[in-house]
Amino acid sequence: MRVMGVDPGLTRCGVGVVEGAPGKRLRLVHVSVVRTVPDDDHALRLLGVERGIEALMDELRPEAVAVERVFSQHNVRTVMGTAQAAGIAMLAAARRGLPVALHTPSEAKAAVTGNGRADKAQVTTMVTRLLALDEAPKPADAADALALAICHVWRGGALRQPAHAFRSRIEEAARAERERLAARRTGGTVQ
Repeated sequence: MRVMGVDPGLTRCGVGVVEGAPGKRLRLVHVSVVRTVPDDDHALRLLGVERGIEALMDELRPEAVAVERVFSQHNVRTVMGTAQAAGIAMLAAARRGLPVALHTPSEAKAAVTGNGRADKAQVTTMVTRLLALDEAPKPADAADALALAICHVWRGGALRQPAHAFRSRIEEAARAERERLAARRTGGTVQ
């Protein structure tokens, strides 16, 4: 199973893709960071994140996407940008009919280190070992994205729901929305 992990962020959005199965050896497929310029217009930064994630999904063809669940932070501006980037990743996956799972930072940390309170250095060290990498993924956003993907694979999340069942629900929702919009344009109603 090929899983894309996304550590959402507006300035740096980590993206990591691994292949594996519960109880099997993992293989690194890709790791990178989608970056935007902090001084750019907010909408353009969101567009940059979207284009980067969309391009990676098209190129790498994951079978599932694991996104870090946004948690409350003291800086509302930061949490808003993080949540928006997470939404972009989920939307890009839904467009492709891919199952999406949200994992908390402590779930991902526990999956790779055995400790839900591990620091970034511990997570990076374990991700490097688990994937048998010669060098640690940098920056920490990249390692966090890989930890999310590993967490998803090891928890068997990629196996919980067949992708075709998820796609069917997405396609049905898209069809209903198209009908609703068409009826609105023509003045009709849709039940």
